[in-house]
Amino acid sequence: MRSYVFTDAPGLESLALVERSIRVPGPHEVLVGVRAVALNYRDILVAQLQQPGSAVQPGDRVVASFMRDWVEGPLTPAKQATSLGAAGVDGMLAEQVVLPEHALVRLPAGMSYEAASTLPCAGVTAWYALFEGAHVAPGDTVLLVGTGGVAIWALQLAKAAGARVLITSRSDEKLARARALGADDTINTTTTPAWDERVRELTGGAGADHVVESGGPGTFDRSIASLRHGGSMSLMGVLSGFADQVSTFAILSKQIRVHVGSRLMLERLLRAVQVARLEPVVDRVFPFEAARAAYDFMAAGAHVGKVVIRVADA
Repeated sequence: MRSYVFTDAPGLESLALVERSIRVPGPHEVLVGVRAVALNYRDILVAQLQQPGSAVQPGDRVVASFMRDWVEGPLTPAKQATSLGAAGVDGMLAEQVVLPEHALVRLPAGMSYEAASTLPCAGVTAWYALFEGAHVAPGDTVLLVGTGGVAIWALQLAKAAGARVLITSRSDEKLARARALGADDTINTTTTPAWDERVRELTGGAGADHVVESGGPGTFDRSIASLRHGGSMSLMGVLSGFADQVSTFAILSKQIRVHVGSRLMLERLLRAVQVARLEPVVDRVFPFEAARAAYDFMAAGAHVGKVVIRVADA
């Protein structure tokens, strides 16, 4: 079977399509034919850094949990080490993969593989940020920083829960797409660099109840300033880098709780998607042979929602 691997070349040049033998599944493992894979910003970081329970039956349509061995309970270092694509753990960008059956969840009838591929990382991350690490309720104000996969999933889920959603971007075009998806207020952070002040204006001076922060150090302090006292913020991305100069005093003074999810969270997300009839936002689908082009498109940051690679037709 064909599989993408990282070679010794620098950055995205390291991505190569190779032929690999199929590993024979062991006890309680399942051989899965992969149909679609969604790219996450983490995949770009992995490439740039060059880091090389649920009984199912043959024929079942399944989706894999992002942290292979995190079925339930609190996250531990051992569970985190089983993240798909982590050092020593194969990822999903291959025609077939072998996974433990406890990592798999059956897909509902009618959900496409492309849509399902957006659930395990971006979808569950957004679900965790809103309903596991925090408790978003109808009427709450949720601020989303950016328009990537996690933010757009959070937009859809927050609106389904009856929340008011504010969202930021440097692009008016992306903000227009966010409004079409239900965003109540949008803020262009290029034309409004003090966007935390705008958030407070839009909330009568109080600040947002919840923030889903995916920018990292470049936006962290303004995200904190956008929160009400006692609000919750989930740090779910590092799009602006890994620098760690953040305002710890602001975190303490506002009593803020700074918070990807288990297989059980994936199951709860799937139920919510079915009940709310949500359709994941897929910006573009690339064929398997064009995976490098998909990585380049993702790295350019022109997308809204998810970038997906179709591995095989259903």
